[in-house]
Amino acid sequence: MKKRMLVLEDGNVFKGFGFGADKETIGEVVFNTGMTGYQESITDQSYNGQLLTFTYPLVGNAGINRDDYESIFPTTKAVIVKEFARRPSNWRSRMNLDEFLTEKDIPGLTGVDTRRLTRVIREHGAMKAILTDFTEETDALIDRLKSVTLPTDQVAQVSTERPYVSPQNGRRVIVIDFGLKHSILHELNKRECHVTVLPHDTKAETILNLKPDGVMLTNGPGDPKDLPYAHDMIRELQKHVPIFGICLGHQLIALANGADTFKMTFGHRGFNHPVREIATGRIDFTSQNHGYAVSEESVDNNELRITHIEINDGTVEGLRHCRYPVFSVQYHPDAAPGPHDAADLFDQFIEEMDAWKVEETNA
Repeated sequence: MKKRMLVLEDGNVFKGFGFGADKETIGEVVFNTGMTGYQESITDQSYNGQLLTFTYPLVGNAGINRDDYESIFPTTKAVIVKEFARRPSNWRSRMNLDEFLTEKDIPGLTGVDTRRLTRVIREHGAMKAILTDFTEETDALIDRLKSVTLPTDQVAQVSTERPYVSPQNGRRVIVIDFGLKHSILHELNKRECHVTVLPHDTKAETILNLKPDGVMLTNGPGDPKDLPYAHDMIRELQKHVPIFGICLGHQLIALANGADTFKMTFGHRGFNHPVREIATGRIDFTSQNHGYAVSEESVDNNELRITHIEINDGTVEGLRHCRYPVFSVQYHPDAAPGPHDAADLFDQFIEEMDAWKVEETNA
């Protein structure tokens, strides 16, 4: 195996061996604490532009199958593991992790101390990093890193360019694609929702002309403040139709209603985050993947109320509008991978749409 190294912006160097695509890459290095679900994570478009480190020591032991894709063309910048399984053992497996990353043109790094790398990220925060072969002096690589400006158009990179339909015979739901996971469509289809997926920059007027029963705002990568057009779209939509926001969609609803967001030190990326529903005290273990959060102090209680908090660090995990049928969560009720404790939020969305239709009919 070819020698390869990861150089962080703060000067830390991790030397190991390359697998997957044979290429150099630069991005933001982050870590995921999940013990399973590596295929879903790698294909989650919320990892666009990021070098994904798995804290679990062995990755790829079940191979890659045709069912667990969250997107067909993943845009994760790199995959970093302590060890990858060269000979997976699972009846669904179609290829190993090395073959998959090579096919998707994603470089990998193995044979490094991922625990130490995780501690560095936890202490100093997610930062720029370069994954490269041994071709330059470390100082030169660090200088090159510092001169790089990471892109801010991640949503445009991953959103669908053209509308498409995932047909059923039930309620008509518009899904605004900021980098959606296929599992969201699966959950809506399972509830017989007729889904139309639209690009991230679709105008509110266009959405409303389709006469939806509800609108879903999906997950996606990057800083929610880079999408001011989405804030305007939400402000208009919420007056006319129920809205359910997930992850980035949650942050966008907050910004559209006067709240603020901030970049977290190292984010929440994993499948064991405990979240408390304030009204009932119910605790769900949730799947999360985000590097930004809503500022609790910025939430205007006349516009939004906080419905959920993360138990470990107290960050805002859920919001509900005070006047409109609009609610959101920071985590992934669709899981994939992760616990399905919060799957009933999709049922709540169905109830919101049905109640709104009754009110519209009686108005």
